Amino acid sequence: MFKRVSPRAGLPVLLLIAAMSGNATAQTPSAEQVQAMQRQLADWPQLSRYRDENAALAALAPGERRVVFFGDSITDGWGKTGSETFFPGKPYVNRGISGQTTPQMLVRFRQDVIDLKPAVVVILAGTNDIAGNTGPATPQMIQDNLASMVQLAKANGIAVVLASVLPASDYPWKPGLQPAPKIRALNDWIRQHAQRTGAVYLDYYSALDNGQGGLDAKVSGDGVHPNAAGYAVMAPLAQAAVQRALRQAR
Repeated sequence: MFKRVSPRAGLPVLLLIAAMSGNATAQTPSAEQVQAMQRQLADWPQLSRYRDENAALAALAPGERRVVFFGDSITDGWGKTGSETFFPGKPYVNRGISGQTTPQMLVRFRQDVIDLKPAVVVILAGTNDIAGNTGPATPQMIQDNLASMVQLAKANGIAVVLASVLPASDYPWKPGLQPAPKIRALNDWIRQHAQRTGAVYLDYYSALDNGQGGLDAKVSGDGVHPNAAGYAVMAPLAQAAVQRALRQAR
């Protein structure tokens, strides 16, 4: 049974809850749900997450060229969840945020990528859009957001690495969606867009696929996020792609 919510909660909050539930005619949300959504709306793109770290980022040494890894939990967890250290000794910056979708990432692209003045950005995004983390998303919406990030990067002299979305046969937090065909279709577009725009295509998918559109059990504990073995597979692929992009950036 849902509690009655004050009108002061605001229509945007109610609409967001309905959208995220996938039900435009959802019952009145509980006070706890409204409070959670109000907190999210207060900083929807989570600009506060890296604001202090960005301000404190050390200046590059002469000849050093920064690389920003920009993404969701798969990037966020690299070096933080029992995986190997995040590229030790490299001027690589992790700007992943767990759970994020491409519209959230697009909003924070200036603060967390452009303003850091990297030579290269590695973009890995789209699986949470398919999961509907911030509401339903069409393939065109995801493509448009990714294309806008590429365009912003190139307009600011930043070389781009576009990574394929990792395989997933199901999402534990949204069971039954059967995302594998949508992920394959998105990856086809990502590869083609990289070719069209001169970005480097980074193919994580092929290296981690179990042959059925899911993550191999050896490289993931939950079927979505890499474990240490998964990141160990990804690291040399990412490093090779970054080196290609750095050569382009000269």
